[in-house]
Amino acid sequence: MIAWPATDRPRERLYAQGAQALADAELLALQLGCGARGRTAVDVAREMLAAYGSLADVAAREPVELAKLTGVGRAKAARLVSAFELSRRLRARTPGARIALSHPSEVYAAFGPLMEDLKHEVFRVALLDAQNRLLADRIVSEGTLSATLVHPREVFKPAILECAASVILVHNHPSGDPTPSRDDIRLTRQLVECAKMLDLRIHDHVVIGRGRFVSLAERGVI
Repeated sequence: MIAWPATDRPRERLYAQGAQALADAELLALQLGCGARGRTAVDVAREMLAAYGSLADVAAREPVELAKLTGVGRAKAARLVSAFELSRRLRARTPGARIALSHPSEVYAAFGPLMEDLKHEVFRVALLDAQNRLLADRIVSEGTLSATLVHPREVFKPAILECAASVILVHNHPSGDPTPSRDDIRLTRQLVECAKMLDLRIHDHVVIGRGRFVSLAERGVI
């Protein structure tokens, strides 16, 4: 095992200078815990960043992929992925009162951190009360890089069970471009018609890309 001067160790630097003083590689190294075969945890972390290009790109990887990297393995990959997921959830949640989703920008603020860097398509339904406050959200479908299968039954069943007054549909485009496809528009119109039969309102369908979003309600589709 490589012996470092105490002042160069990420854990000691964190306590002495604060987490904000650490580089991305050092923060990753703390999650890894240890290195392998003559390489420190920071060495492994730097190699990860070099391989993928940025911390955001590392955070977007599946655990199976990270586990295959030399010096990582299944246990360290699980720690990394759980840390990234905790970060997404913290950024997506507002402490205190129940979140109100009355505008597409509020939908993006709530769900963008959870979805914008995913490598596969995820379709969620946000369940709202009569004041447009978020009761709960449910993942309806998880698909491939370019498509996801969504059935009206799976969209509206959670709304009925939770006695939601209305819903907002949310899904991501792994390409990073939130421009709605023809399938997105077709599906939205189909679900709007189904919702009418259930006396349920769909406020919006928000498509999330990397750092931006598109509201189909603002586009006149709903």
